[in-house]
Amino acid sequence: MPRITNGKATEFKLYAPQAKKVSIAGSFNNWDTKKFSAKKDTKGNWMVKVSLKPGKHEYKFFVDGSWWNDPRCGSCVPNSFGSSNCLVEVK
Repeated sequence: MPRITNGKATEFKLYAPQAKKVSIAGSFNNWDTKKFSAKKDTKGNWMVKVSLKPGKHEYKFFVDGSWWNDPRCGSCVPNSFGSSNCLVEVK
């Protein structure tokens, strides 16, 4: 598995107090839902930090077996499944 080097720590956060398992997947990890698991705090916020290279990256949260868009993301792009992916840009 290739490691991302010279990346910038990018924090992703999702409020989902009822969720049992949350991860993030995207163009930066070949949409692998098992690679970046989020941790839940006492208030129901799930958080994960991922080291990303500069550029634009598509992503989604994977919550209890379902894909969720990030409600805090203001930029989305269409995907080949008829829905959309969130977009994060790392400078």
